[in-house]
Amino acid sequence: MSSNSRRRFIKASGTLSGGLMVSNIINASVLDLEFLANKIPVYAHLWVYASRYPPNWDCTPILDEVFSDLKYSGIQGVELMEIILKTDGSVTRLKELIQKYSLPVVGTSYNANMWMRSKHSEILEDIELVTERLHAVGGTMMGITVGDARRKKTEEELDAQAEILKKILVTCKKNKIQPNLHNHTFEVVDNMHDLKGTIARVPELRLGPDLNWLVRGGVDPVSFIKTYGHKMVYMHIRDQDADGKWTEAVGEGVMNFPAIARALKDINYKGKAAIELAFDKPAVNPVREDWKKSRQYVKKVFGW
Repeated sequence: MSSNSRRRFIKASGTLSGGLMVSNIINASVLDLEFLANKIPVYAHLWVYASRYPPNWDCTPILDEVFSDLKYSGIQGVELMEIILKTDGSVTRLKELIQKYSLPVVGTSYNANMWMRSKHSEILEDIELVTERLHAVGGTMMGITVGDARRKKTEEELDAQAEILKKILVTCKKNKIQPNLHNHTFEVVDNMHDLKGTIARVPELRLGPDLNWLVRGGVDPVSFIKTYGHKMVYMHIRDQDADGKWTEAVGEGVMNFPAIARALKDINYKGKAAIELAFDKPAVNPVREDWKKSRQYVKKVFGW
Protein backbone atom coordinates (compact mmCIF):
# COMPACT_ATOMS: atom_id res chain seq x y z
CA MET A 1 0.00 0.00 0.00
CA SER A 2 4.42 3.67 -1.96
CA SER A 3 4.97 6.04 0.87
CA ASN A 4 2.40 8.51 2.23
CA SER A 5 4.73 11.20 0.92
CA ARG A 6 4.54 9.86 -2.65
CA ARG A 7 3.00 12.55 -4.77
CA ARG A 8 2.36 13.39 -8.37
CA PHE A 9 3.14 16.80 -9.79
CA ILE A 10 2.05 18.89 -12.77
CA LYS A 11 3.51 21.86 -14.57
CA ALA A 12 1.55 24.91 -13.52
CA SER A 13 1.16 28.12 -15.45
CA GLY A 14 -1.81 30.37 -15.18
CA THR A 15 -4.24 30.55 -12.31
CA LEU A 16 -5.87 28.26 -9.78
CA SER A 17 -9.66 28.02 -9.77
CA GLY A 18 -11.06 31.11 -8.19
CA GLY A 19 -8.45 33.27 -9.82
CA LEU A 20 -5.64 32.69 -7.31
CA MET A 21 -2.31 32.85 -9.10
CA VAL A 22 0.03 29.89 -8.75
CA SER A 23 2.87 32.31 -8.26
CA ASN A 24 1.19 33.55 -5.10
CA ILE A 25 1.33 30.06 -3.64
CA ILE A 26 4.67 28.66 -4.75
CA ASN A 27 7.86 29.87 -6.36
CA ALA A 28 8.23 26.91 -8.69
CA SER A 29 6.61 25.57 -11.83
CA VAL A 30 5.66 22.29 -10.15
CA LEU A 31 2.48 22.08 -8.09
CA ASP A 32 1.44 19.28 -5.76
CA LEU A 33 -1.78 17.74 -7.04
CA GLU A 34 -2.93 17.15 -3.48
CA PHE A 35 -3.24 20.93 -3.17
CA LEU A 36 -5.65 20.98 -6.08
CA ALA A 37 -7.68 17.85 -5.48
CA ASN A 38 -8.79 15.51 -2.76
CA LYS A 39 -6.17 12.74 -2.96
CA ILE A 40 -7.20 9.69 -0.95
CA PRO A 41 -4.27 7.53 0.21
CA VAL A 42 -4.66 3.80 -0.43
CA TYR A 43 -3.33 1.43 2.20
CA ALA A 44 -3.55 -2.36 2.73
CA HIS A 45 -4.82 -4.42 5.63
CA LEU A 46 -2.64 -7.51 6.06
CA TRP A 47 -5.37 -10.07 6.74
CA VAL A 48 -4.43 -12.23 3.75
CA TYR A 49 -1.09 -12.89 5.47
CA ALA A 50 -2.52 -13.17 8.98
CA SER A 51 -5.01 -15.77 7.76
CA ARG A 52 -2.09 -18.20 7.42
CA TYR A 53 -1.62 -18.14 11.22
CA PRO A 54 -4.78 -19.30 13.00
CA PRO A 55 -6.03 -19.01 15.65
CA ASN A 56 -4.15 -15.88 16.81
CA TRP A 57 -3.45 -14.46 13.34
CA ASP A 58 0.06 -13.30 14.23
CA CYS A 59 1.99 -12.98 10.97
CA THR A 60 5.06 -11.45 12.62
CA PRO A 61 7.31 -14.20 11.13
CA ILE A 62 6.56 -13.00 7.58
CA LEU A 63 6.38 -9.23 8.08
CA ASP A 64 9.35 -8.73 5.76
CA GLU A 65 7.36 -10.46 3.01
CA VAL A 66 4.34 -8.29 3.83
CA PHE A 67 6.27 -5.03 3.51
CA SER A 68 8.09 -6.21 0.39
CA ASP A 69 4.87 -7.23 -1.38
CA LEU A 70 3.05 -4.02 -0.52
CA LYS A 71 5.94 -1.79 -1.50
CA TYR A 72 6.19 -3.59 -4.84
CA SER A 73 2.47 -3.15 -5.54
CA GLY A 74 2.30 0.60 -5.01
CA ILE A 75 0.40 0.49 -1.72
CA GLN A 76 0.98 3.59 0.42
CA GLY A 77 0.89 2.20 3.95
CA VAL A 78 0.32 -0.89 6.11
CA GLU A 79 -2.63 -1.48 8.42
CA LEU A 80 -1.71 -4.04 11.08
CA MET A 81 -3.73 -6.28 13.38
CA GLU A 82 -3.37 -5.65 17.10
CA ILE A 83 -1.67 -9.01 17.78
CA ILE A 84 1.41 -7.78 15.90
CA LEU A 85 1.78 -4.75 18.17
CA LYS A 86 1.36 -6.92 21.26
CA THR A 87 4.28 -9.15 20.26
CA ASP A 88 7.55 -8.59 22.15
CA GLY A 89 9.92 -6.34 20.22
CA SER A 90 7.21 -5.14 17.87
CA VAL A 91 8.16 -1.46 17.92
CA THR A 92 11.80 -2.06 17.04
CA ARG A 93 10.91 -4.65 14.42
CA LEU A 94 8.34 -2.43 12.72
CA LYS A 95 10.58 0.63 12.73
CA GLU A 96 13.27 -1.37 10.96
CA LEU A 97 10.80 -2.52 8.29
CA ILE A 98 9.39 0.98 7.84
CA GLN A 99 12.90 2.29 7.22
CA LYS A 100 13.95 -0.64 5.03
CA TYR A 101 10.99 -0.32 2.68
CA SER A 102 10.14 3.38 3.10
CA LEU A 103 6.60 2.20 3.81
CA PRO A 104 4.74 3.52 6.86
CA VAL A 105 2.58 1.72 9.37
CA VAL A 106 -0.60 3.79 9.26
CA GLY A 107 -2.83 2.02 11.74
CA THR A 108 -4.22 -1.20 13.13
CA SER A 109 -7.48 -3.07 13.41
CA TYR A 110 -8.64 -4.08 16.89
CA ASN A 111 -11.26 -6.69 17.84
CA ALA A 112 -12.62 -7.47 21.31
CA ASN A 113 -15.89 -8.45 22.99
CA MET A 114 -16.79 -4.97 24.16
CA TRP A 115 -20.40 -5.92 24.86
CA MET A 116 -19.19 -8.01 27.83
CA ARG A 117 -18.66 -5.80 30.90
CA SER A 118 -16.56 -8.53 32.51
CA LYS A 119 -13.94 -7.94 29.79
CA HIS A 120 -13.72 -4.16 30.09
CA SER A 121 -10.72 -3.86 32.40
CA GLU A 122 -8.73 -6.30 30.30
CA ILE A 123 -9.67 -4.53 27.07
CA LEU A 124 -8.77 -1.07 28.36
CA GLU A 125 -5.35 -2.28 29.50
CA ASP A 126 -4.88 -3.86 26.08
CA ILE A 127 -5.95 -0.70 24.26
CA GLU A 128 -3.43 1.34 26.24
CA LEU A 129 -0.60 -0.95 25.13
CA VAL A 130 -1.70 -1.16 21.50
CA THR A 131 -2.24 2.58 21.03
CA GLU A 132 1.04 3.47 22.73
CA ARG A 133 2.97 1.13 20.46
CA LEU A 134 1.03 2.18 17.39
CA HIS A 135 1.88 5.82 18.10
CA ALA A 136 5.53 4.86 18.63
CA VAL A 137 5.77 3.48 15.08
CA GLY A 138 3.94 6.43 13.53
CA GLY A 139 0.45 4.95 13.14
CA THR A 140 -2.55 7.23 13.57
CA MET A 141 -5.67 5.10 13.01
CA MET A 142 -7.44 2.22 14.73
CA GLY A 143 -10.39 0.34 13.26
CA ILE A 144 -12.49 -1.03 16.11
CA THR A 145 -14.61 -4.18 15.94
CA VAL A 146 -16.85 -4.52 18.99
CA GLY A 147 -17.15 -8.31 19.08
CA ASP A 148 -19.69 -10.79 17.78
CA ALA A 149 -22.18 -12.21 20.29
CA ARG A 150 -23.39 -14.62 17.54
CA ARG A 151 -26.90 -13.38 18.21
CA LYS A 152 -28.73 -10.06 18.42
CA LYS A 153 -27.27 -8.08 21.32
CA THR A 154 -29.53 -6.85 24.09
CA GLU A 155 -29.98 -3.16 24.86
CA GLU A 156 -27.97 -3.66 28.05
CA GLU A 157 -25.13 -5.21 26.07
CA LEU A 158 -25.19 -2.31 23.63
CA ASP A 159 -25.03 0.03 26.61
CA ALA A 160 -21.95 -1.80 27.91
CA GLN A 161 -20.39 -1.66 24.45
CA ALA A 162 -20.94 2.10 24.31
CA GLU A 163 -19.49 2.66 27.78
CA ILE A 164 -16.14 1.14 26.93
CA LEU A 165 -16.03 2.77 23.50
CA LYS A 166 -16.25 6.18 25.17
CA LYS A 167 -13.30 5.24 27.38
CA ILE A 168 -11.38 3.98 24.36
CA LEU A 169 -11.92 7.35 22.68
CA VAL A 170 -10.16 9.03 25.61
CA THR A 171 -7.19 6.66 25.40
CA CYS A 172 -6.95 7.12 21.64
CA LYS A 173 -6.93 10.89 21.99
CA LYS A 174 -4.14 10.69 24.57
CA ASN A 175 -2.03 8.58 22.22
CA LYS A 176 -2.92 10.63 19.12
CA ILE A 177 -4.88 7.85 17.42
CA GLN A 178 -8.02 8.39 15.29
CA PRO A 179 -10.46 5.54 16.06
CA ASN A 180 -13.15 4.37 13.67
CA LEU A 181 -15.94 1.84 14.02
CA HIS A 182 -15.24 -1.06 11.66
CA ASN A 183 -17.90 -3.59 10.64
CA HIS A 184 -18.19 -7.21 9.64
CA THR A 185 -21.62 -8.71 8.92
CA PHE A 186 -22.93 -9.06 12.48
CA GLU A 187 -23.06 -5.30 13.02
CA VAL A 188 -25.21 -4.68 9.94
CA VAL A 189 -27.67 -7.58 9.85
CA ASP A 190 -31.10 -7.19 11.51
CA ASN A 191 -31.52 -3.71 9.99
CA MET A 192 -28.08 -2.71 11.30
CA HIS A 193 -29.20 -3.31 14.89
CA ASP A 194 -25.67 -3.41 16.32
CA LEU A 195 -24.20 -0.56 14.28
CA LYS A 196 -27.19 1.74 14.74
CA GLY A 197 -27.20 0.96 18.46
CA THR A 198 -23.57 2.02 18.74
CA ILE A 199 -23.98 5.14 16.59
CA ALA A 200 -26.94 6.27 18.70
CA ARG A 201 -25.00 5.83 21.94
CA VAL A 202 -21.58 7.09 20.75
CA PRO A 203 -22.39 9.59 17.98
CA GLU A 204 -18.91 11.12 18.14
CA LEU A 205 -17.27 7.85 17.02
CA ARG A 206 -16.29 7.96 13.35
CA LEU A 207 -16.93 5.09 10.94
CA GLY A 208 -14.59 2.89 8.93
CA PRO A 209 -16.90 0.49 7.08
CA ASP A 210 -15.84 -2.58 5.16
CA LEU A 211 -17.82 -2.19 1.95
CA ASN A 212 -17.81 -5.89 1.13
CA TRP A 213 -19.02 -6.92 4.58
CA LEU A 214 -21.86 -4.42 4.09
CA VAL A 215 -22.90 -6.29 0.96
CA ARG A 216 -22.65 -9.64 2.72
CA GLY A 217 -24.80 -8.26 5.53
CA GLY A 218 -27.49 -7.16 3.09
CA VAL A 219 -26.63 -3.44 3.08
CA ASP A 220 -26.14 -1.44 -0.13
CA PRO A 221 -22.78 0.39 0.14
CA VAL A 222 -24.02 3.32 -1.95
CA SER A 223 -27.01 3.86 0.35
CA PHE A 224 -24.75 3.49 3.37
CA ILE A 225 -22.38 6.14 2.03
CA LYS A 226 -25.26 8.52 1.29
CA THR A 227 -26.58 8.07 4.85
CA TYR A 228 -23.40 7.81 6.90
CA GLY A 229 -20.69 9.19 4.64
CA HIS A 230 -20.37 12.34 6.75
CA LYS A 231 -19.17 10.12 9.62
CA MET A 232 -16.70 8.06 7.55
CA VAL A 233 -12.95 8.55 7.89
CA TYR A 234 -11.84 5.18 6.54
CA MET A 235 -13.03 2.19 4.52
CA HIS A 236 -11.99 -1.29 3.47
CA ILE A 237 -12.29 -2.37 -0.17
CA ARG A 238 -12.59 -6.03 -1.21
CA ASP A 239 -14.34 -7.81 -4.11
CA GLN A 240 -16.42 -10.94 -4.61
CA ASP A 241 -17.79 -12.90 -7.53
CA ALA A 242 -21.42 -13.59 -8.42
CA ASP A 243 -21.44 -16.66 -6.17
CA GLY A 244 -20.38 -14.60 -3.16
CA LYS A 245 -16.81 -15.93 -3.10
CA TRP A 246 -13.94 -13.50 -2.67
CA THR A 247 -11.94 -12.79 -5.79
CA GLU A 248 -8.17 -12.80 -5.74
CA ALA A 249 -7.95 -9.15 -6.75
CA VAL A 250 -10.19 -6.13 -6.53
CA GLY A 251 -11.87 -5.55 -9.88
CA GLU A 252 -12.33 -9.20 -10.79
CA GLY A 253 -15.79 -9.54 -9.22
CA VAL A 254 -19.25 -7.99 -9.18
CA MET A 255 -18.91 -5.29 -6.52
CA ASN A 256 -20.24 -2.11 -8.11
CA PHE A 257 -17.17 0.00 -7.48
CA PRO A 258 -17.99 2.64 -10.13
CA ALA A 259 -21.25 3.42 -8.29
CA ILE A 260 -19.40 3.45 -4.96
CA ALA A 261 -16.80 5.82 -6.41
CA ARG A 262 -19.55 8.18 -7.60
CA ALA A 263 -21.22 8.11 -4.19
CA LEU A 264 -17.94 8.98 -2.47
CA LYS A 265 -17.35 11.81 -4.91
CA ASP A 266 -20.87 13.12 -4.29
CA ILE A 267 -20.21 13.43 -0.55
CA ASN A 268 -16.70 14.83 -1.14
CA TYR A 269 -15.14 12.00 0.84
CA LYS A 270 -11.88 13.10 2.44
CA GLY A 271 -10.92 10.06 4.47
CA LYS A 272 -8.59 7.18 3.72
CA ALA A 273 -9.01 3.72 2.18
CA ALA A 274 -7.48 0.27 2.48
CA ILE A 275 -7.59 -2.71 0.18
CA GLU A 276 -8.11 -5.94 2.12
CA LEU A 277 -7.59 -9.18 0.25
CA ALA A 278 -9.06 -12.46 1.45
CA PHE A 279 -9.06 -15.82 -0.30
CA ASP A 280 -11.84 -18.40 -0.15
CA LYS A 281 -9.57 -20.86 -1.94
CA PRO A 282 -5.82 -21.15 -2.58
CA ALA A 283 -4.55 -18.27 -4.70
CA VAL A 284 -3.51 -18.89 -8.28
CA ASN A 285 -1.27 -15.81 -8.58
CA PRO A 286 1.52 -14.55 -6.33
CA VAL A 287 -0.17 -12.37 -3.73
CA ARG A 288 2.01 -9.39 -4.60
CA GLU A 289 0.58 -9.48 -8.12
CA ASP A 290 -2.95 -9.54 -6.69
CA TRP A 291 -2.06 -6.46 -4.63
CA LYS A 292 -0.63 -4.73 -7.68
CA LYS A 293 -3.66 -5.50 -9.82
CA SER A 294 -5.98 -4.35 -7.03
CA ARG A 295 -4.04 -1.12 -6.55
CA GLN A 296 -4.15 -0.36 -10.26
CA TYR A 297 -7.90 -1.00 -10.37
CA VAL A 298 -8.56 1.35 -7.46
CA LYS A 299 -6.52 4.05 -9.16
CA LYS A 300 -8.44 3.56 -12.40
CA VAL A 301 -11.95 3.51 -10.93
CA PHE A 302 -11.63 5.78 -7.90
CA GLY A 303 -8.88 8.04 -9.19
CA TRP A 304 -6.76 7.56 -6.06
